[in-house]
Amino acid sequence: MDYDVVVAGGGPVGLMLACELRLGGARVAVLERLTEVNPTIKGGAITTPSAEALYRRGMLPALAEVQRQAMDRFQAFMRERNEGDGDGDRDGDGDRAAGQGLGFVGHFAGIMLRADLVDRTEPGLGDAGPAAEIALVAQQDIERLLGGRADELGVDVRRGVELTGFDADEGAVTVRTSDGAIRAGWLVGCDGGRSTVRKLAGFEFPGTDPEVTCHQAVVEMTGTEDLKVGWTATDTGVYAYGPMPGRVVTVEFDGPPADRDAPVTPEDLQARLRRVSGVDVTVTEVRTATRFTDHARQVTDYRKGRVLLAGDAAHVHSAFGSQGLSLGIGDAMNLGWKLAAVIAGRAPEGLLNTYTAERHPVGAWVLDWTRSQVAAMRPDPQSRALREIVSDLAETVTGTTYLAARLNGAAVRYELPGEHPLTGSSTPDLELTDGGRLADHLHGGRALLLDLTDDPELRALAAGYAGRVDTLTAGCPSRPELAAVLVRPDGFTAWAADAGAPTPTAGLAEALEEWFGVPEGAVTPG
Repeated sequence: MDYDVVVAGGGPVGLMLACELRLGGARVAVLERLTEVNPTIKGGAITTPSAEALYRRGMLPALAEVQRQAMDRFQAFMRERNEGDGDGDRDGDGDRAAGQGLGFVGHFAGIMLRADLVDRTEPGLGDAGPAAEIALVAQQDIERLLGGRADELGVDVRRGVELTGFDADEGAVTVRTSDGAIRAGWLVGCDGGRSTVRKLAGFEFPGTDPEVTCHQAVVEMTGTEDLKVGWTATDTGVYAYGPMPGRVVTVEFDGPPADRDAPVTPEDLQARLRRVSGVDVTVTEVRTATRFTDHARQVTDYRKGRVLLAGDAAHVHSAFGSQGLSLGIGDAMNLGWKLAAVIAGRAPEGLLNTYTAERHPVGAWVLDWTRSQVAAMRPDPQSRALREIVSDLAETVTGTTYLAARLNGAAVRYELPGEHPLTGSSTPDLELTDGGRLADHLHGGRALLLDLTDDPELRALAAGYAGRVDTLTAGCPSRPELAAVLVRPDGFTAWAADAGAPTPTAGLAEALEEWFGVPEGAVTPG
């Protein structure tokens, strides 16, 4: 066997998955047809769960530096804008374009959500620690950071190599590439919305057809004085200007493009921007541009035998709300530790069934949220009436908190066994008496049993999982009601107990075995 896993696709999702697999001890090759990071403009922000995932792997300082540079570019854009019109931020939209960093936490269909209206006591919105400060990080920057991490971990990233086919049997997968054949135990398609792996494997891919044509670009243009910064709905569609110099988005409800792959020309962008905005801008140069639609599709199962899918290969939807990249990162975090455990024999193959069970509902939810945003962007009278109602709700604490929690992924929760409120949710980034935070103890990609009451019985139950589950005894003054938390490698709570519970260890042995196999020295029936 050449590798344990071949990952098709070297974008952020494929690289994140490869890094997680390596942390779990798997031998991994990544096939990427492009020879370098694609400079085409893509996602410009990440949600808190993605920042949290990277933070838990020790990448927070790098993310913070990338965000600082992005904020510098935004501020330069706003200075130039204000100097150009001589009237400051006259439309009041300057802050909103910067997103979270300057008073806003995102948008729903271009309706900006004010940070001061978010109730931070809502689960998931106030307990992510420093990761909650990270948002303005572009997809290309994530890919570069993860590429460097993959190199550090010893992932074999093969750029300029394309998957051309594969044959899967009960024991392995033979992957055919432009550089020869590779034999591996598993194949994971992270090769985007037009996934070759998905098509060749025959995954069902139901969903809804597109009704809009969208363009996102970074351009050089003149006549921008009357363009509003941020998102603006008009009688002919929706457009966005900023938060970076020359960045524009147009949304038109004239059906899908006749040819999605046709070059995006300055003339085409200029005509569309004029039509939607009503401003006679002149586009003189296109630096980078992409065309997309709102088609929304999802495979019915994320696994077929030894072939699995993650990211856009498993689900596609419009870019509204910046949820696509983060949804894929979540897939990679969920799958990586499970597949590595199965490969190493630390867990039975049935553990992989939980991948679809946990991630498919999250993907379906994101698809519906992007569909709902399209509905609120349509220019017809009924949809504009709906938009006004949503806008009114977004001016309330309850409405903004609801929208922010769901768009940001804070509402993601897996249906896991157990009654504790934390079970199935992303574990809060607890401040510990050892001087660190919970995320500081998750860099190695292993599970963690956090003992907050110095209970030897807890540690005894975890003793048979050395190498699979780390154990840490520390205090957490800010959460005195907690006695212990079992954190999965992806950062989600597998089990928790409160101080003063009649049986503090109740359910722990079952949770350990459910997720991490039988303990060392255990006698299995047979």
